Amino acid sequence: MGANQWSLMDKCCDLCRHSSETPCRSYITCAVEGPLCHDNIECREKRRFRISEIKNGRNGLKISIGMGSCGLAVGARGVYDATLRELERRGLEASVIPVGCIGLCYMEPLLEIHKDGLPTAIYGRVEPRSVGEILDTYLEGDVSGASALRNRVGTAKGELEVPLLDEIDFLRYQVRWVTRNCGIANPESIEDYIVYDGYRGLVRALESKPEDVIEIVRKAGLRGRGGAGFPTWLKWSICRRAEGLPKYVVCNADEGDPGAFMNRMLAEADPHRVLEGLIIAAYAIGASYGYIFVRAEKPLMADRLERAAEDARRYGILGHNILDSEFSFDVEVIRSAGAFVCGEETAMLAAIEGGRAMPRQRPPYPATHGLFGKPTVINNVETLAHVATIMSDGWEKFASYGTGGSKGTKVFCITGSAARTGAVEVPIGITVRELIFKVAGGVREGRRFKAVQIGGPSGGCLPENMLDLPMDYESLTSAGAIMGSGGLIVIDDRNCIVDIARFFTSFTMAESCGKCIPCRVGSKILYDTLTRIIEGGGSEDDLRILEEVGTFMKNASLCALGQTAPNPILSTLRYFRDEYEAHIKMKECPAKVCSKLVSYAIEGGLCVGCGLCAKQCPVQAITKSGERLYHIDASRCIRCGQCIIVCPRNAISRR
Repeated sequence: MGANQWSLMDKCCDLCRHSSETPCRSYITCAVEGPLCHDNIECREKRRFRISEIKNGRNGLKISIGMGSCGLAVGARGVYDATLRELERRGLEASVIPVGCIGLCYMEPLLEIHKDGLPTAIYGRVEPRSVGEILDTYLEGDVSGASALRNRVGTAKGELEVPLLDEIDFLRYQVRWVTRNCGIANPESIEDYIVYDGYRGLVRALESKPEDVIEIVRKAGLRGRGGAGFPTWLKWSICRRAEGLPKYVVCNADEGDPGAFMNRMLAEADPHRVLEGLIIAAYAIGASYGYIFVRAEKPLMADRLERAAEDARRYGILGHNILDSEFSFDVEVIRSAGAFVCGEETAMLAAIEGGRAMPRQRPPYPATHGLFGKPTVINNVETLAHVATIMSDGWEKFASYGTGGSKGTKVFCITGSAARTGAVEVPIGITVRELIFKVAGGVREGRRFKAVQIGGPSGGCLPENMLDLPMDYESLTSAGAIMGSGGLIVIDDRNCIVDIARFFTSFTMAESCGKCIPCRVGSKILYDTLTRIIEGGGSEDDLRILEEVGTFMKNASLCALGQTAPNPILSTLRYFRDEYEAHIKMKECPAKVCSKLVSYAIEGGLCVGCGLCAKQCPVQAITKSGERLYHIDASRCIRCGQCIIVCPRNAISRR
């Protein structure tokens, strides 16, 4: 067999005396370290060659293309195909690797090139037609056209003019803890994961007692990253002590929040890290079977998790006597129908059992009475990724980040009006201001910051004077927001706060399972009241209705969906009450968004009489009133705003 066809899985080593079908625990170390654990020179050299090929590419040339959902959405598949064609045309042998998202969503599609002797260069917003030019320029030793470099070697033209990747504001404030492999390792290759220190945490867990693993997680101070922030070790400890077999572990990969994609990014870019954390959790509580619950709308995420599970079985990392231990465990990927309420753990369990996704009263909690009535631990994608990394790197390093009550790092997704959108991993405790203005670059040019929605549709809107608030569980809750899964939506001055509150309320109203009256009826009352306000029919009594019904829902709803659904309204009433009052008392929308409270007019001094507005108007409300001027008939205008969009001189104003 030629060296290029040799794989890390062909044979563990003579010392281990195991075939690739049932590798022992020392296989992971053996495969990665050369191996240097024995004197078999042939084995050592083969592994060295394969590791070098994975890290540096075939013949020292490696091209990585960001092919997460965000990259694919803007043409990464075309870039990948163009790269293969250009390499074939030049007769070059190279490794072309589809990698996950590194978090720089605003720069996708991303193409990264490494060649021995040259700096590794990253190119952003790549188009298929530009791939050939990029390759030629780079291989000639010119990196001046790159967006960033991973390193400098002093041999290429333009090195000093291009920033290092870690110098970009979007990345310089980050701590790449669970996202370390994102954009680097091939998510569809278990060999890549092993080479980049994968499954080391599992080996160390299997060498410890389950109780010791739980103790390590306790010392780390890891709290659930799904929103509530419940101590992970405590949930595991309760489940381990609970009576009843079998026990189950479930990975919550539902992630239905608008503007949140941190779990998708992690699972698409580094699925084995999630799987490793799930296996460790199962070992700690004594579970024999597990489920990964994924939204069907995220097929790439599900596909890569399924591929990871299949490869892990072939390597003996899933199944009977994992890595030559006495621990057996297997997992199944479940594709859900996509209801938002499935993010609530008891609703998720009902869906896995084949029932309708509806929450149930707690207690009993799933840790003692969960899936099929048996003790069950449920953790989300990011929590499990942290587990794998803590067991690999040690709890001390994890606990060195964060605050006293909120340890470690957190992945946040920044969307909306931010200048730079994407996913970032930062220490918990970073301020909202630092996250938005240092990392994300503030609001887009020409706009002014107004608010930030934190925690998804169930989170709260915080104003500018709250920007110095630390991003930790306690601080956000006290301010009327929640950490949630980690979504941040930046809102600029062109948005109406009342309209935004109604948008999030419409989402939670539509996604309510309808089981309990406070949520089912309360969300409809809130939505109708907000609609009345933005249409100009609101009264001061409506503000009282919003506060009373919202408070009642928080206290009386069955699950967290209904309990947190009023947060956008209650927080905006707390910080932006004047905007509500302007809609009610003055019958006007300060942001000029609510169509029933806005009128359109053509400014005579700016109009050049081109007639584009009249041609675009769907109801013929615009007519010519003179030789050159046009006029809008307010009685016929439906306030669609099409005239503003097509006017070349900005001659149409909203009043």
